Amino acid sequence: MQLSVIILNYNVRYFLEQCVLSVQKALEDIDGEIIVIDNSSSDDSCDMMKTKFPHIKLIDNKYNLGFPKGNNIGVAQAKGEYVCVLNPDTVVAEDTFKKILNSQLSTLNSQLGIIGCKLIDGAGNFLPESKRGVPTPWVAFTKIFGLYKISNYFGKYYAQHLSENESGKVDILVGAFMVMKRDLYLEVGGFDEDCFMYSDDIDLSYLVLKTGKSNYYFHETSVIHYKGESTVRDGTYMKRFREAMQFFYKKHFKKSWFFDVMMQVGSFVFSLLKKNQQKNEVRIIDKYVVFSRENLELNLSKKATYLADFNQFVNQPQKNIEIIFDTTTFSFTEIITFMQLNKSKNLSFKNYISSSNYLIGSNNSNDRGQINLL
Repeated sequence: MQLSVIILNYNVRYFLEQCVLSVQKALEDIDGEIIVIDNSSSDDSCDMMKTKFPHIKLIDNKYNLGFPKGNNIGVAQAKGEYVCVLNPDTVVAEDTFKKILNSQLSTLNSQLGIIGCKLIDGAGNFLPESKRGVPTPWVAFTKIFGLYKISNYFGKYYAQHLSENESGKVDILVGAFMVMKRDLYLEVGGFDEDCFMYSDDIDLSYLVLKTGKSNYYFHETSVIHYKGESTVRDGTYMKRFREAMQFFYKKHFKKSWFFDVMMQVGSFVFSLLKKNQQKNEVRIIDKYVVFSRENLELNLSKKATYLADFNQFVNQPQKNIEIIFDTTTFSFTEIITFMQLNKSKNLSFKNYISSSNYLIGSNNSNDRGQINLL
């Protein structure tokens, strides 16, 4: 088997359904499998999987075992030569896995570490955490205090030696989407289970670098990552985030009281900023535009304009327009491309999932997302 896609879920039933639908399409011409691990969700995620995807392997944990252990359990049962660790709040394009597995990266296959790709948020904006550098105390300092915005000299945190549309070697990739050989994952011990969540992807990327292999950012395919769907940025979030940053620093860097204090202060400030960023943006929609190639009628709050061709769309910047994609008649590749080409402050995007009759999406990277049951 060529590829095993590992999806760890926690209380995001609707995002999980959309994710699995997109992965199924992306695996149609690949010898692959999907493994879903549920970390004791209180919603009906498991019932949904058993009903709608009975052929997909589901591991139903009785406790929330955290991100590292949950993924390790999935990889332990994977059969693929490669594994893809994938968040449930993502949408992959139909060509994502083909492009990555067939990519001709500038390294010998034996030196290939983790491959990541271009991630965008629900509004079509590039997510800079798609490519990062090792968060040494100095690099973390430049991030926390925004120095990376001043000059690329301070740009190591977001690997600013590469543009978003340029593939190349990077140190750190994000755990929302990671492709690597299963043997390499097992060789470095997988995700460190001493870390409950948050710095686990940094740690895994760094462990791979220490083997002498190279991690790669691959820009030629894009994946939507809605971000934070199963995480409320409350006091528990702040505590776990600080602990995660301190865990990585203590594990990999020489002990120093000065840097230890700086990292504790820095991680506190950073987690506080992350908490304050979270918001659910309320948009007053002036107009709906629905893209569908079938005779579709949705029960929306206002009359919608129905179009069958992307070329028929003309933006009206003075209006807040919500664009709805019929995912049964438009491919995820087409949808992702349209979002990136047409991103605008007055546009929001939602996908229509006909199998369960709902709209899903988010308006920005700090929005926990919206689900509208029709």
